[in-house]
Amino acid sequence: MQTLVETAGSTLMDTPGIGPVMAGRLIGRAGQASRFPSAAAFANYARAAPVEIASADKSRHRLSRSGDRQLNSVLHTVAVVQIRMPTPPGYGYYQRKLSEGKTPKEAKRCLKCRLADHVWRVMIADERRARLLVRTP
Repeated sequence: MQTLVETAGSTLMDTPGIGPVMAGRLIGRAGQASRFPSAAAFANYARAAPVEIASADKSRHRLSRSGDRQLNSVLHTVAVVQIRMPTPPGYGYYQRKLSEGKTPKEAKRCLKCRLADHVWRVMIADERRARLLVRTP
């Protein structure tokens, strides 16, 4: 699996919590990242973008029910791994959200959205690098 991910020219495995299996699942489920016009569109597709639910005077957020559940599962696994390891930047972000008064579930939701943004940016950069390599004689 690692050989296939490296052959695809992906640098997703440089992200803490993403190994060869998770990188392969991300590439397989998302396809080309350039088909999404923005990181927000990718997060929405991955079910990582929060949806506002308002009723009366209360307003809260929950995850979208539409989109790719398996892609969301990969982001959830990466988020849990980063939360459990004190060195990745995801751990610090999660702790910061907890100190802001968010519940652990809300903080994990924020981290998943941030990870979706990061994954999209890495995949876009990989696609651009691959295009440049093809053009160079």
